[in-house]
Order: sequence, then C-alpha cells, then structure tokens
Amino acid sequence: MRLTGGQIVTRALLGMGIPWIAGIPGHGCLPLVDAFYEERNRLPLYLVRHEQSAAHMADGYYRVSGKPAAVFTSIGPGAMNLAVGLGTAYVDSTAMLALIGETHSYMAGRGVLQEIERVRPADSLRVLEPLSKYAQHAARVEQLPTALRRAFTAIRTERAGPAVIALPMDVQAETAELEESVFSYRSPEPGRPCSSDISRAAAMITEAKRPLIIAGGGALRSGASTVLVKLAETVQAAVITTMAGKSAFPEDHPLYAWHAGSKGTGCGNRLAAAADLILAVGCRFADETTSSYRRGVSYNIPPTKLIQVDIDQAEIGKNYPIETAITGDARLALEALLEELEPAKNKMAKLSYREEIETARNNWQAELEAFRSGDKVPITVSGALREIRAALPRDGYLVTSSGHSQAQVLQEFPFYEPGTLVTTGGFSTMGFAFPAALGVKLARPENTVVALAGDGDFLMTAQELATAAQYGLDVIAIILNNSGFLSIRDLQTDVYGEARQYATEFTTRQGEESGTDFKALAAAFNVAGETVSRPGEVQAALERAIRAGGPRLVEVKVNRRYPWSGGRAAGWWDVPVPEYLEEKRAAYEKARSEIQA
Repeated sequence: MRLTGGQIVTRALLGMGIPWIAGIPGHGCLPLVDAFYEERNRLPLYLVRHEQSAAHMADGYYRVSGKPAAVFTSIGPGAMNLAVGLGTAYVDSTAMLALIGETHSYMAGRGVLQEIERVRPADSLRVLEPLSKYAQHAARVEQLPTALRRAFTAIRTERAGPAVIALPMDVQAETAELEESVFSYRSPEPGRPCSSDISRAAAMITEAKRPLIIAGGGALRSGASTVLVKLAETVQAAVITTMAGKSAFPEDHPLYAWHAGSKGTGCGNRLAAAADLILAVGCRFADETTSSYRRGVSYNIPPTKLIQVDIDQAEIGKNYPIETAITGDARLALEALLEELEPAKNKMAKLSYREEIETARNNWQAELEAFRSGDKVPITVSGALREIRAALPRDGYLVTSSGHSQAQVLQEFPFYEPGTLVTTGGFSTMGFAFPAALGVKLARPENTVVALAGDGDFLMTAQELATAAQYGLDVIAIILNNSGFLSIRDLQTDVYGEARQYATEFTTRQGEESGTDFKALAAAFNVAGETVSRPGEVQAALERAIRAGGPRLVEVKVNRRYPWSGGRAAGWWDVPVPEYLEEKRAAYEKARSEIQA
C-alpha cells in the first residue's frame, strides 16, 4: 500500500485498538486531521477546548477501561498545552499516545510560525520528553511504523505511561510503500513474580501478629481488587489504601482502615505505625502517604518489616528499607501469595486485632462528626460529601482533582466498587476532574459519573462544559464553591498562622467575595445548573441531576470559615517555615530533625 504519514498513523491507531482521539486541529497537523477524517466512522474524534483537557479525557478513560486513547495537537502552543496532562499521566502511570505537529523537516531552524528553535531546530519534543516513557521525532515518513510500534510497546509495558511522537508537517503528507502486516500489534504480557520471592514473603506474613496491607495505584490498575480482598481475609490483615489506590478495596469491609499519611486518617496512621509487618502493593511511599517520612506519625519502618510488591524495580526500597521484594504485576503477585498462604489460613485468625481495627475506624468516624454537623450554614465540605454519597449509586463514578474536595474524599467518602474513584495522585493536578470525567463517561456510558471540584480547580478547565454539551456527555459537575484556593489558605493558617493568609481568596480589595456565578456560567454553555448552600439540599440536587440526564452542574456554596472550611488534619506534611517566623520555626525544626534522624 502507498499511504501518507497521516494515513499510516491512523491505520496504526486502529491496529492498536485505540478507541478514539481528542485534540484541536491547527495548521501544524492538517494532513493528520485529514487522515482522521477518512476514518471518522471507525475512529471518532472529540474536539476539546484546550489540549490539556484532551490528555485528561484520555487519562480518565484509561483508568476505568484499561485501554489507551490518543490525543493530537498542532505545533508549538498546542503541543505545550499538553504538558500538564502528560505530566499527570506520567506520574500516575496512565497509558496514552500523544501526537504533536512539528515544523516541516526541510524548514526546521528558520523560525517558522510557532517553531521553538533558538537552541535546537523544531524543539517542542524536548519540552515533553521528561513527561513521557518514549519520545521520538519522526523525521521521515518511513520511520513512522517503527516509532508507533515502539510507542505502543512503551505505554503498555510494565509501568504504564504516555508516549509522544513529533510529526513534521511534511512527514504527515508524504507517502511510503508499506505491507499490511506492519499494522498488527500485540499487547505485552504482564510481568510474573519469582516463586522464591513469593515463598519468602508468605513465610513472613504467616508469622506476623499485626499485619497491614497498603494498596496503591498499582493494585488498582492491575485489577487486583478481588484477590486483594481474599488475601486480606486469609491473613486477617488491616487494609489501607493510598490516594491513588483508593477504591481498590471495598470501604465498608470490616478489615478496611482508611488511609495513612498527612491527608490520611487517625485510624490508618495508628494501625500503620503499630504494624509489625507491612505488605505494600503498588505503592511508592511518597511524602503525603508517609507524613513526609516522620517516624511514628504514619510508619515505623524499621522495626516494622516491609514486603514491597511493585512492577517497577526502581520503586522497590527507594524510600524505606525492605525485608523482601516481589517484582511484577500486582494481581499476579497477590494470586501467587494467596495460593501459598491458603494452607496456613487457620493459623492466621486474629480476632482481637480485627476488633482493634473496628475500634480505630469507629473512633475516626466520631472525630469527623463535628465537621459533618448539619447546624452550619453554608454547609461544610464534609456535610456535602455525606449527602453526595447518599445520592450517588453504589457503582457510580466520582472524579476529583486536588484541594479540599480531594483530601476530604480521601478521608471521608467511602467507595464500594473497584475503580469508582478516579483522582489525580502524585501530580495533584488542578483542572483534571471535569475533562477526566468526560473520558470516564466514554468508558462507562451506563454509569453515573460525577466530577467533584472546588471553584478554583473547576475554572481551570471550565470551558469543557462546551465539549460535554456538544457531544451530549452525561456528566454531572459538582462545584464546591468557597471563593478561593482555600486548601492553600488553610495550609497557610496551619503552618504560618491566620495572620499570614495571603493571595488565596477570591475577594475584592474591600474584602468582599468576588466569586463566580456557576449557574450562569453553565447556562452560557447550554448546560443546566442550580445552586444550593444549606444542609439537606445537596443530596436532593444531585438526585435531580441524575434523573434529568444530560450534562448538568450543581454549585454548592460551602462554608469558608476556618477550620470548618476543610477537614481533620491527621498526619504531618513537610512545609518549610522561614526563619523569621521564630515560634513556628521551632516546631518545624523539631519535626525536620526527626525526619533526618
């Protein structure tokens, strides 16, 4: 066959099983878009309003379906707009393929429109390389089949992630002779664990008196939830999850102990610190999960023994010393462990430990009651979350970004079905929730999908209401409106003191709120919306939105008064304090010395 570069890319996407593409056409990708037009019936194209949102859509789709999608941009600014979305996918291990337009190969270095060229000609790719598992500038049309094959292998092999291919404009339009066989792709098999590593880990688990399992994003992505429950019940271990792993374990299970870390829970931190053995599954032990490694706040490793399971060898032993490790796919590793441990099941019953887990969990719920109280108007974030959970179906999806909404979902909002929370983890990306929810809806059209975000978060990608309306994507946006970046204001208060709150509130110079009318904003995009603010109103508003169908927006004006503006701080987070804040600095120095020790 003789095909253009654009046609080669399109045939390759179809061969890879890419379900759809998203992006914005520009002069730098017109031949590619023309090839997309030829295959529009087999490869749908979603026109977003910002390229960052295209990446978030693909991200949300992959997290729920396990299938990568593709995004495309024009040259220059369009490609640069992908950076935040690619960074999110890279840190959170999401597979996607990004195709960026680039300067004509024969014009490179002349400074053509939108070219980055003062250090190296046609240099957009260098900006995105650190955010990708594989990156290639395809200088000739004949290079495309190999580049695409390597990209597809990279995004799916071992720890998933995005790949980027830069396509010069002439390469998109030029032709090459190819065999049909070059468009046949096969997904790599997941890595299998070593049997001797499994045996060593099983022997340690059998002897443990206070075992604890940490389920991270790797457990969720590998589809390990069912075997995770069986293993926990066999071992009688407490189970906590990280932010990336939340919803990997049913959160109404008697062995569930919520979370450890700075944004974790009192019960999770206490049980993690007291464990004699920890089985960490697909968990990086990043700073928020560990209370910035401050000994005894979340973990005591050592003397607590650590078994670490991860598909990425580089993560094993990176932040804590290990007793033994299992390298490979999380689900396969847990299945092998379960088989090894099954004969010793009766020896591992720990009724007193199970009662301790229940007591710790109940104590944490009691601590939250002050924040959930229905006597505060406007409603607190905690109160709103309780009502949202009451209205959201058990198999409904909730998508969050960062800020108070994400932190308090972590601490307070239970999930019952695997993968029904979709949230940005290690990159903590604002603007993720709504466009990612559009991708989730494409993957799960029959399920209720809710995007939950603060007002500052939502405004970063609010224009995607137009995308939802254009394609009739039935996603409900719930905006927790507190007129500012109050998670940062409250962090300033916690660390530096109330007098030093600065540049975090949407207020006029006279101190009056200068917020957004989100109902009117939604109407401007032909999306129906309503505004509520009192206890008892949120559940009813969400139920109305679910019944109505179509894209909808619910604005919830929430309490701004500290500390009711946020939630309960259970752990510790390393936020440096300047020396001139002497009183605050002393406490910080003490904590930092404990970490260094």
